Amino acid sequence: MSARESPPPSGGVRDEVAALVARARAAQRVIDGCDQARADELAVAAGWAIVEPSRNRALAELAVRDTGLGDVADKVAKNRRKTMGLLRDLAGAKSAGVIAEHPERGIVEIARPVGVVAAITPSTNPGATPANNIVNALKGRNAIVLAPSPKGASTLALLLEFVHAELGAIGAPRDLVLSLPSPVTREHTGELMRQADLVVATGSANNVRAAYASGTPALGVGAGNVAAIVDETADVAAAAARIARSKTFDHATSCSSENSVVAVAAVADALVAAFAREGGVLLDREETARLRATMFPEGRLSPQVVAQPAAAIAALAGLVRPEVAGAKFLIVETEGVGPAHPFSGEKLSPVLALCRAADFAAAAKRVAAIYGYQGAGHSVGLHTTRPERATDLGLTLPVSRVIVNQVHCFATGGSYDNALPFSLSMGCGTWGRNGFSDNLNYRHFLNITRVVMPLSPDRVREPTEDELFGDYRRRHGR
Repeated sequence: MSARESPPPSGGVRDEVAALVARARAAQRVIDGCDQARADELAVAAGWAIVEPSRNRALAELAVRDTGLGDVADKVAKNRRKTMGLLRDLAGAKSAGVIAEHPERGIVEIARPVGVVAAITPSTNPGATPANNIVNALKGRNAIVLAPSPKGASTLALLLEFVHAELGAIGAPRDLVLSLPSPVTREHTGELMRQADLVVATGSANNVRAAYASGTPALGVGAGNVAAIVDETADVAAAAARIARSKTFDHATSCSSENSVVAVAAVADALVAAFAREGGVLLDREETARLRATMFPEGRLSPQVVAQPAAAIAALAGLVRPEVAGAKFLIVETEGVGPAHPFSGEKLSPVLALCRAADFAAAAKRVAAIYGYQGAGHSVGLHTTRPERATDLGLTLPVSRVIVNQVHCFATGGSYDNALPFSLSMGCGTWGRNGFSDNLNYRHFLNITRVVMPLSPDRVREPTEDELFGDYRRRHGR
C-alpha cells in the first residue's frame, strides 16, 4: 500500500514526525548560508564516520548479524569503497553559492539547498546507502531524516552515533542527520515523505511507489534484473572472472549483480568451463527443479535464499553433489522468460541463469525479452572486443547504462576505472518508472537558481521563417 493509499495517519504520528522534521529544519537553517569550505567539511565528516576502520567493521558486523544478509568482509569493502569513491567525486565539486558563470549567455548559476531530505533505505545495504545519502545531502547544505528498513534500523542507529560524533567534533548541529525512531512503521515513513522537501527512495518497489505517490518531489529507483551478453569475440576467461566476482560479492545483495548471462553459442561451453574455474557449478535438470521449488515456492522468491551463500542455498534445496556443496555460485540453464520461468527474474542470491543464443542479434533479443519481464531501465553488461556492439545495445535496449568488459556490480555504481558517479542508487528512467536515468549524485540534492541578464545587442537575433521552415516546405511542397 502506498503512502497515498494508506489511511491518514493519526494526529500522534503526524505530530511525532512534524517534531522530527522541525528539528531537522532548524539545524538546516544553521548551515543554509554556509560557504563551500563548510559544506565540504560536513560531507567529509560524515564520510569519516563510516570509513574509519573500527567503525566500518562494527557497522558491517552488525548489518550481517541483524539483517542476516550478505558477507561481513564484503560489506566492509563496500562501505569503504563507495564512500571513498563518493568523496573523490565530490572533491572540488561546487555546491554552495555561485557554481557556474556563463557570461556569453548572461547566465549565473547559484546552488541552493533543497531543505529536508527524507531517505528511505534498504536492508541489503543498511550502512553504505544511508552514508551515501547523508554525504550527498550535507554536501548540498541540507538536513536529512532517514527511514531504514526494520532489519536495518540497528545498523543505521549505530551509523548515526558515529555521524553525530563527527558533527560534534566540527561544531555542526547533530540534528542535521536524524532517523525515524524504532520501530519504524509504514505510517511514520509515509508521513515523513509527505512532510519532507525531497524524498530519495532505494529498496523495494513498494518503497519507490510510495515515494512517488507521497506528493513530495521524489527520486526513486527501478527494479534490478541485470543481464549480460558474452559474445563470440569475448575474452571468455576474463568475462567469467568478472561475472563471477560480481555475482558473488556480498552474496549478490546488489541490484547490479548479474541475474542472467546470455552466451553466444560459439563460446557457451567455454564460458561454462571458465565459470567452473571460478567456482560456478552448472546444475542438472533434477537439481534445477529442486532449486526452483526451494527458491520460488508459490512462484515468489523466498526470503530464505536472499543474500545467502551458494552452499547454504544448495543445502536448503537438498542438493548433495559435492561440487554443488562447495560452489561459490550456482548456474541454471534456462530457455523461457516470464512468470512461468522465475529464474529469468531477479534472484538476489548467488544463482545465475544461463541462456544460449545463436548469435549476437539473438542474444540482444533475449535480453530485450528479459527486460520486458523485469528490470527495464537499469543496465546491461557486454563482454566483447567489438565496441560498436555496445552502441547498438544503447540504441535499442531499454537500459540507462551499457557496461562493457567490467565487473558489473562495481561498474554501474561508479568505479575508479570508469567515469560514472559513485552511487548506490541508479535511476532507471521512464523504462523503470523513474524520473531520472543517471546515478544519484549530489546535484540531485540541490536547487539551482539562475540569474539571467539580457544578452548584448549583437547576440540578439530573431530567426526568419525561411531559416526554420524553408527546407521543410521545399521538401514537402508546403
